[in-house]
Amino acid sequence: MKKFLLAIVILMSFPALSQETMTDTIISQKLNEAREITVTLPASYQSNSAKKYPLLLLLDGDYLLSPFLGALNYGAYWDDLPEMIIVGISQNKNNEREDDSMSDSSTGLPEKKGTFFYEFIGMELLPAIEKKYRVAPFKIIAGHDTTAGFLNFFLYKDQPLFNAYISMSPELPTEMEIRLPQRLASISTPIFYYHSTADGDVKKMRDRILALHESASAIKREGLNYKFDNFADASHYSLVLHSIPKALYQFFSSYQPISSAEFAEKIVTLPSGYVDYLENRYTVLEEALGYKMQIRYNDFKAIEAAIIRNKAYNEFDKLSDLARKHYPNTMLSDYHMAVMYENTGDLKRAQKSYMKAFNKEEIGDLTKDMMFDRADALKKM
Repeated sequence: MKKFLLAIVILMSFPALSQETMTDTIISQKLNEAREITVTLPASYQSNSAKKYPLLLLLDGDYLLSPFLGALNYGAYWDDLPEMIIVGISQNKNNEREDDSMSDSSTGLPEKKGTFFYEFIGMELLPAIEKKYRVAPFKIIAGHDTTAGFLNFFLYKDQPLFNAYISMSPELPTEMEIRLPQRLASISTPIFYYHSTADGDVKKMRDRILALHESASAIKREGLNYKFDNFADASHYSLVLHSIPKALYQFFSSYQPISSAEFAEKIVTLPSGYVDYLENRYTVLEEALGYKMQIRYNDFKAIEAAIIRNKAYNEFDKLSDLARKHYPNTMLSDYHMAVMYENTGDLKRAQKSYMKAFNKEEIGDLTKDMMFDRADALKKM
């Protein structure tokens, strides 16, 4: 974790030149004032005009934007996390964060400016962002202490506005440690929820956070992706740097490439259905994120290795069809067919398939020299 945090700090030290960050102002009728926001667009936003991106909305955007950017830049570099549109709401003027998060001490619901700020996010800010930018259906909201408690109000709605919640050391409004687990258990749509505390956290807040976790951890609902962290060597403030990567990697665990552990424990141990596993893995991801992904080349290679190890050569036919859909101009599809023919003893068809692959574009470690050499070796045989 220390190395991970160091990497985030390093990435934060060098501006991502290809990213576009801009400051904008939203004129709010609900708040009867102008509110400043900071929008950061992904590096590929301009070059990939058809792609939509998950939205990350940051309360306390003044100080949470930089650490989130660092974690996301690091994850995107390794293709572990998707690019996102990040919107940070400025709340550092005239005690804005406290006023924005106001709740009634008796009802435990937003009151006064808290009510208007709640409506500002749902009825003004989100529609404006979705109209101006290419936003995917998957939306995350994050906050710290006061704002972390406030963001949970969006889970009180029958149809929550956000799919995922990052609540770091939340200062919980009245009875929220009771009401929130009830809502997490009853919401019918998939919900990702992360919250955290630390040994060095504020005690009165920590006790209620732990009570919330005790109830929430007992929920057995298929659509709930829940995680809680209690950091031993962290304070109320330093827990933020621990929480951010943990939350993001929780939400996007299925986004990451097939790991050696997943290959050894989940894929190669299957009796069959290796290509189905790959397709289902990306279908689940697409349903969660709301946009279609190209299957990674390395994930194709992992399934190829599982097929060969288990001698399930008939599955190469289906893997070849899948490769043709995702990499139509490359040699990958014909290469899969050649490997199938070669391993089933049909050397003539294998040779023809290698030469067919030779005439396509190279991809990954598949080269024209490799295709020619394999075809030539089979011809001599």
